[in-house]
Amino acid sequence: MTLQMLVQIPMLAFAGWRMALFAPRRWIGAVVAWNRSGISGFVLASLTAIVWMLPRALDAALDAPPIEIAKFISVPLLIGGPLAISWPRAGFVVRGVFLVEGVAMTFRLGWLYLVSPVRLCSNYLLSDQQQLGKIMLAIGGTICLLLAWKLVWGRIDVDTARGDR
Repeated sequence: MTLQMLVQIPMLAFAGWRMALFAPRRWIGAVVAWNRSGISGFVLASLTAIVWMLPRALDAALDAPPIEIAKFISVPLLIGGPLAISWPRAGFVVRGVFLVEGVAMTFRLGWLYLVSPVRLCSNYLLSDQQQLGKIMLAIGGTICLLLAWKLVWGRIDVDTARGDR
């Protein structure tokens, strides 16, 4: 369960992000008209991500090969691609709202998976579900710390941290 949600799906989204960077300019130009300030792309990516975070969708992807194929097509095209196209067009506030909602969703799902007394996914053990919940809470906390660091001290610059100037 942890591998599917925290490795496979993010890697598929990253593949979609990379594919969008190399997409022909006329394809990107056709999308820009409806993706003002990146909001439409963020909404599409969020709704698709919500579907693939549902325990029912995780089970269906393991049980039915057509659903697994749909996951391998929809995650890169409907999450990674729209995020790559929308992120540069989005302003500070839109990016902030998207990140805050992403962190909140990570906390909500982590809490749900951790405290649920029953298995939410029939293909995974309760211990797998609770392990995923703990990891998601840790990821949410880490993202909050990184965002707080960035808000308080500005850029996170690796060269400055090492002392190279």
